Amino acid sequence: MFLLQVFIVLLLVVAAVVALLVESRSDRYAAARDRSLAAAEAFAHGPGLVATMQGPDPSAVLQPLTEAARTGAKVDFIVVADRNGIRYTHPEPAQIGKKFVGTIEPSLHGLVTVERVHGPLGLEYQVVVPVEDTHGGVVGVVAAGMKVANVSSAINRQLPVVLGAGTVALALATAGTGLVGRRLLRQTHGLGPEEMTRMYEHHDAVLHAVREGVAIVGGDGRVLLANDEARRLLDLPPDAEGRAVTDLGLDPRTSELLLSDSTVTDQVLPVGDRLLAVNNRPTDSRGGPPGSVTTLRDSTELRALAGKAEVARGRLRLLYDASMTIGTTLDVRRTVKELADIASRDFCDYATVDLAEEVLRGEEPHPLAVGAGVELRRVALTGIRDDSPLYREGRLVRWAGTTPQAAGFASGRSALVAELATDVGWRMQELERTQAVLEFGLASLITVPLTARGVLMGVACFWRGRDRGPFEDEDLSVAEELAARAAVSVDNARRFTREHTMAVTLQHSLLPRALPEQSAIEVAYRYLPAQAGVGGDWFDVIPLPGARVALVVGDVVGHGMHAAATMGRLRTAVQNFSTLDLPPDELLGHLDELVAHIDQEAAAAGGELTITGATCLYAIYDPTTAVCALARAGHPPPALVHPDGTVELLGLPAGPPLGLGGMPFEATQVRLSPGSSLILYTDGLVEDRTRDIGVGLDTLTAVLGRPDRSPQEVCEAVLDVLLPDRQNDDIALLVARTRVLEPDRIAEWEVASTPEAVAQARAEATRQLAEWGLDEAAFVTELVLSELVTNAIRYGTGPIGVRLLYERTLICEVSDTSSTAPHLRYAVAEDEGGRGLFLVARLTERWGVRYTPEGKIIWAEQYL
Repeated sequence: MFLLQVFIVLLLVVAAVVALLVESRSDRYAAARDRSLAAAEAFAHGPGLVATMQGPDPSAVLQPLTEAARTGAKVDFIVVADRNGIRYTHPEPAQIGKKFVGTIEPSLHGLVTVERVHGPLGLEYQVVVPVEDTHGGVVGVVAAGMKVANVSSAINRQLPVVLGAGTVALALATAGTGLVGRRLLRQTHGLGPEEMTRMYEHHDAVLHAVREGVAIVGGDGRVLLANDEARRLLDLPPDAEGRAVTDLGLDPRTSELLLSDSTVTDQVLPVGDRLLAVNNRPTDSRGGPPGSVTTLRDSTELRALAGKAEVARGRLRLLYDASMTIGTTLDVRRTVKELADIASRDFCDYATVDLAEEVLRGEEPHPLAVGAGVELRRVALTGIRDDSPLYREGRLVRWAGTTPQAAGFASGRSALVAELATDVGWRMQELERTQAVLEFGLASLITVPLTARGVLMGVACFWRGRDRGPFEDEDLSVAEELAARAAVSVDNARRFTREHTMAVTLQHSLLPRALPEQSAIEVAYRYLPAQAGVGGDWFDVIPLPGARVALVVGDVVGHGMHAAATMGRLRTAVQNFSTLDLPPDELLGHLDELVAHIDQEAAAAGGELTITGATCLYAIYDPTTAVCALARAGHPPPALVHPDGTVELLGLPAGPPLGLGGMPFEATQVRLSPGSSLILYTDGLVEDRTRDIGVGLDTLTAVLGRPDRSPQEVCEAVLDVLLPDRQNDDIALLVARTRVLEPDRIAEWEVASTPEAVAQARAEATRQLAEWGLDEAAFVTELVLSELVTNAIRYGTGPIGVRLLYERTLICEVSDTSSTAPHLRYAVAEDEGGRGLFLVARLTERWGVRYTPEGKIIWAEQYL
């Protein structure tokens, strides 16, 4: 506003100045013309001018006269010239005698000429008047003129007045605007015009948009303002504003509240069929104008909205609880049980889940045609009571093709049955059972297929009784959301079940399926795969020549298929190396080289997992000497339980894990008393996330302190105490109780290195077999001993020893100090020898050679 006023004042001042300038210019031009015309006329009609101009020296006479006349007339010049325009006079004498500048032709004909010219004195306004003689003839001209700039104007006197008046007006406008602005700022609390406009627009928009009635009543009892919601709630007429409250036709109690100047908070007021919550505040409590402000809320709608909000909040809480509860494990049955539990608690009265048989095995169900019957296993059933007529858990249910369950499983679409009694398709399942369900009180059903990643796995059913009311469309969305969350967890559990089953199957196929027959030890074992995935733990019992037996326990780092496959490779390698009858330290050395070679191949292939870090414990027990040779590669030490119950952890040299290389392994020999127990295990038994391995070993030794238990009982006792609540690693446990071969079952003697000794060896063997009651085996034994002793005499070095072992089989052993081993070959017809070992191989079950620190032993084994 201030700028507008300044602009208007300046505009008026400029207009006045422009008008003065225009008027002043016109006045100056008129004054210059009139003054010049008067001077020229007066001089041209002066007496004696014609005679002087016709005299001998006009300039000398006229020059002083014209200058005197010019000064008296206050013009810039008076010039007298002849008919040719030659000047007789001029204010500047140098211009006398020169041509007159201007137009004289009209004056030569008796006319007066008025014009503006650029003469010697500058821009001039001049008048040319003819000089006539007594006969009317023109003898010359008189020109008078002056510069317009030399004419004084009224603007020089009026302009200061105009500018002064404009300045005063501007000052008054500024002062007035400042006073008005200060008062407006006080009244608007510092808000400017734009802010006031925006605030008013927002105030008006909010006032009429809120779902709360607002009515302002002045001190005189008239309605000053009523928004749209107040008009609707109180049923006010369109022209209510400005009218007295008592004239609006309201009931007395409502009028009294609107006119009241007291404070009212949430007072319930019935108005028609509505129930309003009314608040009233006086407007003069802080120095404002008298009156009151009343707000009104429709509590009827608020109650309905609050009910809907509570229902929505309950559904959100249900979905949140479901996300936190469903899928806590990778177990299919546990997952669907969690779904049924959470649904029956807050969403329905009963919840059931049926799954395809393939899902329980970790497989994908086969797709079915719409309308076909479906066989599903009832996996979960929960509800408010236990005596419902619904199918029990564990039952295989064949759903008819018309039922919502079968249709949902085949098509993958959910179904809402608001009234079971009128649903023909559902009642076609089993008439007696469906009637029992209706009589039990169940009246409404929602079926949702469990679908994840395009796989249909089963159907979840939610049941409600008549007391709770039927399901609605919003309930179908909640049920689908519940089923969708559960379906992902079920599919994850199904996939885990499939992979876990495959890995466990592979692992069990690679582990010993049955213990081999042997008499050296009494063996019991346990193998428990990890709950979260199989690992690479393994064990083995390998019969060796000479009634001996090898015990092996190993552990491959990692879990899953790779660990299980690697375990199988190592177990096969140990079995192959054991056929060479190597000592434990040499066998572990060969196994270490194999692991290093496998890792090199994996590194060359790029990105494959390595097995460096696998551990192994290998032991060979000889029942003829009761000596056990052991060596370990990074594996936990074995425990030895003596016959008297004393338990010790054998202090074997640890050795590096397999695959590291560079360090030799060291074997230890321990003599075991008959009835001792050797316990081999993997680290999963004594170590987990909550228990240190030292604590686990102490617990193990404490459990093994009872020698009167069988190996089977020892396995059970150890697992009862040491098995963790959640098994994160495989556990392999091998318990071997030692036996010794009785001295009367062993016969050994030395044989001289002469051909005659062969007959003596046969005779001694026949005698010993007769004592053992094995006369039927004498013939084959004589042939075997003859060949083996003959080879030792011919190709070996003494001393030569013979040993017969009577166990489950009859074992013949011939030893010498040579390291040269015989080889089986086929002899042709003309060969004189080479058929001895061929006969030994054909007459016995097995034969072989094993090396000892003193030489070698050639052995042959016969089944009895």
